[in-house]
Amino acid sequence: MMNIKVAPPYAEDKVLEIIDAFGHSGKTYWKKRNTIKVFEVGNDKWNVKSFQVPHLINRFAYKYVRKSKARRSFEHAEILLGKGILTPKPIGYVEYSQPIGLTNSFYISQNLSYDFDFGDVIDKEFPDRENILNQFTEFTYQLHENDIHHFDHSKGNTLMNKKSSGQYDFYLIDLNRMKFEEMTYEKRIDNFNRLSLTADMIEIVGKKYASLIGQDEAKVIDDIKKSCEKFKEFARRKGRWKKRIGL
Repeated sequence: MMNIKVAPPYAEDKVLEIIDAFGHSGKTYWKKRNTIKVFEVGNDKWNVKSFQVPHLINRFAYKYVRKSKARRSFEHAEILLGKGILTPKPIGYVEYSQPIGLTNSFYISQNLSYDFDFGDVIDKEFPDRENILNQFTEFTYQLHENDIHHFDHSKGNTLMNKKSSGQYDFYLIDLNRMKFEEMTYEKRIDNFNRLSLTADMIEIVGKKYASLIGQDEAKVIDDIKKSCEKFKEFARRKGRWKKRIGL
């Protein structure tokens, strides 16, 4: 069984043609749990993300209980654009399933040509670094003000393009783990902890975010620092646990 949703003006038959060719065509951009390939479609380039086949329980859940990652990615992209938040233009999603549950699923979007991502800015010598960090903090503030809780707000999931006059565009990607809810102070602070912020980055980001939310600068900086340290310790414990059980 197949379920497909395609945004106009794109055609279902062209989307299915690309999905059918996914296994033997396209340029591989990423291949770990999920696989991302780029396809040339006329004068366009499409980014196609194939999600890993879920384990048995999630196969059932993604078909009968909650939306698949592919569908959530597509729907979240449409919501983001509706709120004025940039993300690569969504084209569609395709789901394949059996009576027992979901098998394969794909999310298709316009491929974005970008200059760098947030991970590049960790380098202290990166050009215009402080300005970029301040604008990125404003971008994160806009997410929070629009009740957007991106659980994968990490260093590789914001792509950036430089504009004129020292301005930058920020594009959010990896959209399936997202919730639209009121962002409390605690949720806002914790939303910085996956970004691999260095000590000097925490100072810059914390100072800017404090000015945006009208909070004490020292408190915000300290709270972000504590949240980052807590997440790092959690990640270390998780890594040790996975190593013990051979994952």
